[in-house]
Amino acid sequence: MFSGIDEVDWASMEHAYGPADDVPELLRGLASEDPAERETALDGMYGAVHHQGDVYACTLACIPFLFELVADPGVQDRGSVVELLTSIGGFDLDEDDEAEIDEDEIEGAANYAMAAAAVTAGAGIFFELIADEDPGVRLAAPLALATLHRHPVRVLALLRERLLVECDEEVRLALVEAAGRVALRHRPLAGPVAQWLNGLASRARTPGLRLAALAQLARCSPDGLPGDVVPVVSGLLREMRAAPARCPAPVRDDTAEGGAAPDLDADPAQAQAPEADAVPDRDPDAEPVAAADGARGEQVAAPTLVGQLRALAAQEDAGHGAPWAADLLRTLHVGLDDRVGDRTALLVDQLRSPDPRQRLDAVRMSGGLIRAWRGSYEELVALVGDQLADPEPRLAEAASHVLEELFGLAAPAADALAARLAASPDAWVRSWASGPPGLGSAVKALARLGDPRAVPALAAALARPQVAHDVGFAVGHLGAVARPLAGPLRRRLAEVELDEGAYDRASPLLAGLTGLRAAEAAPEVLRVLRGAPEYRGEWLRTAALRALGSFGPAAREAVPELRALIRRPGTAAATEAAEALWAISGDAEAVLPVLIEGLQSDQVHDRRAAAVALGALGPRAGVVAPRLRGLLDHEELWLRVDAAIALWEVSGRSRESTEVLLAAWELNRHVRVRVAECLTRMGPVPEGSAAARALRGEVASVRRHNAMDGGYGSHDIHEDEKLLALCRRALRGTAKGTTT
Repeated sequence: MFSGIDEVDWASMEHAYGPADDVPELLRGLASEDPAERETALDGMYGAVHHQGDVYACTLACIPFLFELVADPGVQDRGSVVELLTSIGGFDLDEDDEAEIDEDEIEGAANYAMAAAAVTAGAGIFFELIADEDPGVRLAAPLALATLHRHPVRVLALLRERLLVECDEEVRLALVEAAGRVALRHRPLAGPVAQWLNGLASRARTPGLRLAALAQLARCSPDGLPGDVVPVVSGLLREMRAAPARCPAPVRDDTAEGGAAPDLDADPAQAQAPEADAVPDRDPDAEPVAAADGARGEQVAAPTLVGQLRALAAQEDAGHGAPWAADLLRTLHVGLDDRVGDRTALLVDQLRSPDPRQRLDAVRMSGGLIRAWRGSYEELVALVGDQLADPEPRLAEAASHVLEELFGLAAPAADALAARLAASPDAWVRSWASGPPGLGSAVKALARLGDPRAVPALAAALARPQVAHDVGFAVGHLGAVARPLAGPLRRRLAEVELDEGAYDRASPLLAGLTGLRAAEAAPEVLRVLRGAPEYRGEWLRTAALRALGSFGPAAREAVPELRALIRRPGTAAATEAAEALWAISGDAEAVLPVLIEGLQSDQVHDRRAAAVALGALGPRAGVVAPRLRGLLDHEELWLRVDAAIALWEVSGRSRESTEVLLAAWELNRHVRVRVAECLTRMGPVPEGSAAARALRGEVASVRRHNAMDGGYGSHDIHEDEKLLALCRRALRGTAKGTTT
């Protein structure tokens, strides 16, 4: 094995962490008899040689040796190597990607293409591995074939053939998943695959296999799903809980495992004849391949990422007969996509399951559904709230995290959140190994509802030696009901030492006082403003100035300090001070020159702040209209938006501002809340106007405007619900404002 490995000039290549001269050791480690060494080597391959999916020259050089590993039956954990090869060779570079490649990416794109070609060229070996004695190899081989082999029709035929004799249930599910992958990659085959999947969904002998067929049908042909998919899936889940896993008897005809076979003789995607030796001869009387006893891979304690992921999966799967059911349900949800009603009903059923693992998965998937899609979630949220009282700590914690992100949508779970707080005061504040403490998720969720039952938890947080970093924001959401906290906030702020750590200690307190508009705290805030240290001093002064501005005319004692600050025009502090001075004194003549100066700053951020502040002055800043108009075609979109809003506020003329705002609406979805706020203030939106069409289109969309694939923000749901409310208000014509 590894003939010629030392002849490769590994030192001349690089991977994610430098020279690739350690790659031979990693490859040999994959063949080790020591499970810890194999795991460390696999971790190194994913962490350096194939870092985050990247393909380097050394990755390409590894491919022949990885094929040697999977071909040697004496090597253990070959399934992991098959998965690695699938990842290396399975990158698809479509025409859109090719059009976007710049000069710096040409080499990387070429590496992806060469990796795909190299792994695809050797993909015939996966035909043999699909019947390997090692169930881990059989588990990985179907997806490798579906992803990498050039002849999808022959791959589908083999998947169907293997399903008839495979005994291991999880491998059977992998065979079905691979068929779905083929249909997705080769759309002309979607119809025949859907026909086969429909047969499996109705006649397969195990509920797990029927559920797998439905999940793949949702992925590749969702229109083929039965109309009663929710009760069907719910019934399958109940059947899976009631019946232990078993090995079905061998099946000799297609009708028993999915109905009549579709015509797959002709390959619509490939015109050439199949390779003669790609599919090994099979004994029609061979017995099914039995699964090996025990786990597929030895569990070892190793400080590797791979080891941690395996340990976590093992922990979550412990005590559950069908841990793969969660994966099938996630696949089904992805396939159902915008069928929010069906997905909600399915999750409601899952959350009523006696199986805590199924409920845990449902809680997590509920968060993903609500985060990305608009819908009616009252019943679902109430059931998520019910999980807060479950004795399984992971379930209660997951429910808390989901509810934390919902803001107003968490209302059906308010009583459950309050009960959780009353029962678990030790979870009001969480401490971490590094960084400041933070509020518990249930505290934040209840505070974001404006529920006064969160006040005791916040009072306790303020009494701790180190204040939670997010306590001020929670106070702000509570508003007037948190008024009793003004005194503790003032006392803690007065105790803050104005040293290098002042910002971290004072900013949560300043945020809370800002939310309460607690003008009696002006002396404590002024002390911070005057004594802000050099380190993060600008941030601290900004927080103090915003607090003073929120106090309004009641903070008149701050006026001399603010007038002194605005004598340094062109700085961020001067703009913030001018904004606060206007809120307190209403002296437009004093602040206008400072804000005009800020509008000419070299920094886009400062210009935006000045534009927003000028808009707050309204008609008193009418003299700046030409300057704001000159920013309407600035290259920075957010500055264009702020200038357009300010222009309307100082001039009262909406037409030119609306044109800029609607153009930005189409260019960047994240600007829509700012735009909708302005359109709402402008007044009734004329029926049939471009603004009305944009607003109606947003209201009609089932997808949240800020939903992202592969990521999300903690305030995404709140921002989207705010956008919807603004759009509806503007369309109802109830907004106050002036139109021209």
